[in-house]
Amino acid sequence: MDVQVKTLEDGITLIEPHGDIDGSTAPLLQEKILAAAQPNSRLLLDMSGVDFMSSAGLRVMLLLYRQISGNNGRVILAGLNESIEDAMSATGFLKFFSTAKDRESGLQQLRQ
Repeated sequence: MDVQVKTLEDGITLIEPHGDIDGSTAPLLQEKILAAAQPNSRLLLDMSGVDFMSSAGLRVMLLLYRQISGNNGRVILAGLNESIEDAMSATGFLKFFSTAKDRESGLQQLRQ
């Protein structure tokens, strides 16, 4: 797994994981995401490079939600593939997040 974190010119933090999110890779993603989830932060998690996410990945998403919601921040998940979106919906995790079809529409939502 590779996780790129970039701060865009308008203060939005773009997080781009690439690869599967499972028990062995979730700690790296958690470290990068939680470091970026500062008070009042705006995060775009571009999931288009992720084909699989296990329950360990769902746990990271829950931690992200808790940190962001407790710090007056916003997060949008963009580019979720159908199987990850279905799993997040079935487990109730999707209701915690705003989603976008792709990176550009996610950025537009965060800029509003």
